[in-house]
Parts: sequence; C-alpha cells; structure tokens
Amino acid sequence: MTTMTGPRVGCGAAIVDEGGRILLLRRLKQPEAGCWGLPGGKVDPYETTAQAAEREIAEELGITIQARDLLCLVEQMDAGAGYHWISPVYLVTSWQGVPALMEPDKHEGPCWYAPDALPMDLTEPTRHALAALRMRSGK
Repeated sequence: MTTMTGPRVGCGAAIVDEGGRILLLRRLKQPEAGCWGLPGGKVDPYETTAQAAEREIAEELGITIQARDLLCLVEQMDAGAGYHWISPVYLVTSWQGVPALMEPDKHEGPCWYAPDALPMDLTEPTRHALAALRMRSGK
C-alpha cells in the first residue's frame, strides 16, 4: 500500500460548445493514464479553485476561461494507489482563443465529443461531470 499524506485539492472544467460537445484530453500519466478526461489539475497554495481552473486551462489548452459556474464536486480516492482528490468541476460555455495541445508530454488531444459519441475510457471525474450535465439538461 502506498503512503498518503492526506487529501489533495484539484479542479477541472467541463468545456461545452454551442452544439453540446465536450472537450476532452487523453491522459498520458497516472492516475488513469490512457483515459479521456476533463482539463484541469492541482490547486496551488493560496489559490482559489476557480483561479486554479482558469490557470490550468490556460496552461493545458491555451485558452482563457472564467470559472464561475460550479457543475459538481468530485471526490476521487484509491487507498491502494495512495491518492485522494477533492475537485470542483466548473461548467464553461464560453472562452477566448482556440483550444490547442499545450502540454504534449502530459496529454493527447484535445478532442470534441458529442454526448452520444463519447469514448469508452473516461476518467472518473469526467463520468461524474457528464452525469451532472445530464441532470442539468434533464436527460
């Protein structure tokens, strides 16, 4: 068993275009390497989760967002792997710039996916966010 120091705080963004497609990145590193997931990352000390989401999206995709609309809170933990993340996910429906791959050592993509044509291998936070999006839309 891996030793864990305590829960970590992350953040993510469900970036959805006018057609209802969601923007995903394929993770190249653990946890959940090989799975498609939301952009996001770690919250730095003395940074709000919204500020962290805005910074992470700029770093990963090269776009500017405003993280204002909280979609859901994801708690992801695996005692065997030694991690416990608490991550708010923000819904983003407008941004400035064109999403592009900024960290090719960490991700593949980005790719837009329609709700009815999602890849099978989704990260746990992405599955939670998609469920929250379905609840919001009543589908």
